[in-house]
Amino acid sequence: MKDIWRVFLYLKHYPWLITANLLCNMLAVFFNLFTFVMIVPFVELLFGTSTPPAEAPAFALDQETLSSLLTYHMDRLETAYGLWPCLLGIAAGYLSFSFLYNLFTYLARFCMSPIRNGIIRRMRDDVYHKITILPVSYFNARRRGDIVSRMSNDLADIEWGVLTSITSVAKDPLNVIVFSATLIFISPRLFFYFLTILPLDIWLISKVGKSLRRNSNKGQAALGNLFSILEESLGGIRAVKSFGQEENRTGLFGHANGRYAHTMVRVANRRELSSPLSEILITLGLAAILILGGMAVTSGEILSSVFILFVILFARLIPPVQSVVRVYNNLQKANAAATRFFEVMDADESILEKPDALVLDGFGQSIEYRHVSFAYQIDAQSAPVYVLKDINLTIPKGRTVAIVGPSGAGKTTLVDLLPRFYDCTEGEILLDGHPIRDLNIDSLRAQVGLVSQNCILFNDTVANNIAFGHTHYSLDAVRQAAHVAYADEFISQMPEGYDTPVGDRGMNLSGGQRQRLSIARAVLKDPPILILDEATSALDTESEQAVQQALDRLMQGRTCIVIAHRLSTIYRADEIIVMDKGAIVERGTHEQLLDLGGLYKKMVESMNV
Repeated sequence: MKDIWRVFLYLKHYPWLITANLLCNMLAVFFNLFTFVMIVPFVELLFGTSTPPAEAPAFALDQETLSSLLTYHMDRLETAYGLWPCLLGIAAGYLSFSFLYNLFTYLARFCMSPIRNGIIRRMRDDVYHKITILPVSYFNARRRGDIVSRMSNDLADIEWGVLTSITSVAKDPLNVIVFSATLIFISPRLFFYFLTILPLDIWLISKVGKSLRRNSNKGQAALGNLFSILEESLGGIRAVKSFGQEENRTGLFGHANGRYAHTMVRVANRRELSSPLSEILITLGLAAILILGGMAVTSGEILSSVFILFVILFARLIPPVQSVVRVYNNLQKANAAATRFFEVMDADESILEKPDALVLDGFGQSIEYRHVSFAYQIDAQSAPVYVLKDINLTIPKGRTVAIVGPSGAGKTTLVDLLPRFYDCTEGEILLDGHPIRDLNIDSLRAQVGLVSQNCILFNDTVANNIAFGHTHYSLDAVRQAAHVAYADEFISQMPEGYDTPVGDRGMNLSGGQRQRLSIARAVLKDPPILILDEATSALDTESEQAVQQALDRLMQGRTCIVIAHRLSTIYRADEIIVMDKGAIVERGTHEQLLDLGGLYKKMVESMNV
């Protein structure tokens, strides 16, 4: 249950609301108690079940003395004013206490509403911020649907299971304590009979709770798998249709959905079992109290009106006890969701920034890869798999370096290390002589612009996608960037121009149009270092020519690192780096590499360039 307590730590942000809630709950509990205490004078007046003493007894804090005092004063009031005015006065007192009880109950819930919603808002903000700062490698090893499930359904379970229980946690235990103390005050012996069945009740509840927690863990994992299948199907809907896999994917989803539903039925059955079990045991205690209490009344040990109050208070004790049981089981279920939530929050931030990190104000000299190696592990038990091995490379400012090689050679990994999407396993990368681990991450990434094959557009307007993340750019600046990227012409022909929505992931645009918007975004950012990762490989010939013209404009005056399979796009580079199996195997200009007669020449000949 430690993860549940971590959720409760968010309460520290609302000290005054929590104080007000506790105060209102305390007042509500006491006024609720007094509404039932008013039953005693009502019964005494109406039925005269006890003989009033001749003189008022000296005050003492015990049940017998207080009963005698109440009987004495009620007899004096009835003698002075008559029966019905006294009954009306008791009814008015009962209504007043009932009104105050409901008023403070409402005020307690009124204070709780901003706490509940505020905590969930903070948790959503925290997990989203955590996701944005986690390294790319974290997402490579996980399914996006499962992450979405943790942010949506797990948080919903936390809200329902934990935060809706806060009201009960604040109120019902107090109800149990106050009513139990009153019952002990009235008759310790009768209350003791109830306590004899309490250990059995607690044991049964704990057994049900453990089973509930196990099945809840399975349910959350099954729901994450369900969301992953849904996300994959939506993202690959064209492939699903083109390969005729609608029935197969539907069957896969149906199987996962059935497993989830079966698990949740088991969770619901366990959750609903605890309340009847608890009520049966409490009812057994009540039956014993009725028998033993009836014997105590007949023997004169306790007044009949006081015994009626004891039975009523005991019956009133059952709902808060059952509520505490439900809260316990809800917390067991929510603990599974909280564990999954904090797994994301506790994920290792391998891309860390030093407290005294240097803030770059520009790029002036060179980029240097010094004995850089990079490896990843599939799991903790497996051996590391090296993607890059002892890379040494220097890129002076203003130079264009092309990186080529077969698929899986490590080209993209090499450039992803520069903006610290990953950190190298061995060696270091220097920017203007400064190790990039010593640099402020935001200022480092501000020096780098990225245009990749899979350009990322968001479900927003054209203008907002070009000016992504920045509100200080004017529309004129956005237009100028689009003009440089050869995008202004097709944007102007759109129904709403720069205010036209591009659709989910830019699906309202062609591949060439999406790529040119991505280039316009890089133009507007105006970075001194530019990374082009297969920027034209997915385009047709006509679109490639338009995009290549835009890239040529973008590359002017910048330090460029170009990755391309189409060798015709990089033969003019100042230096070409040929990679194979994570290592640099050749380097030089286009002509030098052809003369070398190695891997590069074979690649050129295979492409008929």
